[in-house]
Amino acid sequence: MRLRLASDDGAEEEKPYWQQRRWQMSAAFLALALCVGTVAALGGGRDANSSVAAESGPTIGGLAPDGSRPQGCRTDDADQRIPSVAPRDISWQPLNGAQAPRSASAGPLKTTGPLLWCFANTPMGAVMAVHTISRQMSGPDWRLVSQQQLVPGLARDYFDAMRASIEETGPTQTTNALAGFLVLKYSPRTATIRVLVRQAEVLYVSLDYIVDWNGVDWQLRPLSSGGLYARVNPVVSLVGFVLWNEV
Repeated sequence: MRLRLASDDGAEEEKPYWQQRRWQMSAAFLALALCVGTVAALGGGRDANSSVAAESGPTIGGLAPDGSRPQGCRTDDADQRIPSVAPRDISWQPLNGAQAPRSASAGPLKTTGPLLWCFANTPMGAVMAVHTISRQMSGPDWRLVSQQQLVPGLARDYFDAMRASIEETGPTQTTNALAGFLVLKYSPRTATIRVLVRQAEVLYVSLDYIVDWNGVDWQLRPLSSGGLYARVNPVVSLVGFVLWNEV
């Protein structure tokens, strides 16, 4: 198959906010401003140095006294092999304007309010966590998801400040589609996942995400800039990727 490189024009407006160049630019600017002690106002006079209001609501359970995962969240974590094919128990469900995968074995296995969680502590569980958590950030409950499914720290604070500066218009339907994935690095404690996105019939890009295991579940780790992924790269070959349409 011959693939066409992603362009910088038409595809830009079709991307969710976190895939757009202006998001990456604002992330870099905010990180620089805070590092030198100069606090910039983001969007409508919002103070970037003020913390985003805490979101009250459902919570992901903690570890039981015996160190086991929360009640109802039990996964088979025996298969630590890097996947070469997608699991056959994948189903697709709408999530904030796009179709997102779910796996009966790898997760998310539990829904608590808007939170989709309980992923297997396996390479495939890390893949599912990346796809699910990142997509949740385009929805109205992003604050709750951020508090519980992003790795806490200064990078998360940067993300929260930038995300809060964006006007809420509701989930936007996108023609982009999740096409596949590649596990770049994996251990039971951390994983780097490359996500393949199809923007047109023969136009693909990839984004790299990192997730960390906190003892209960996978959490998406923001970059030091506040972004959730490494920069978008055009894809010229699908060799090496696990494709969803082969399920």
